[in-house]
Amino acid sequence: MMETKTITIRVDARAARIFEAVSESQRRKLEIILSLKLSEATRSPGRLEEIMSDISQKAQERGLTPDILDSLLNES
Repeated sequence: MMETKTITIRVDARAARIFEAVSESQRRKLEIILSLKLSEATRSPGRLEEIMSDISQKAQERGLTPDILDSLLNES
């Protein structure tokens, strides 16, 4: 079994509600997926930028504007 460490990350409210609503075994699976994705994103140069670009494109398609993003990032 791999060594684990607890971290805190910010996610949107919808993602948090989904995570909080699932069973403990589903949470563990989501944590494993997130861990693997984080490792994958930082393993090769350019990969993180590719993932961030893909996320940005999908967010824009769903209506996230630069003003909304700036507002979200500046919330306390």
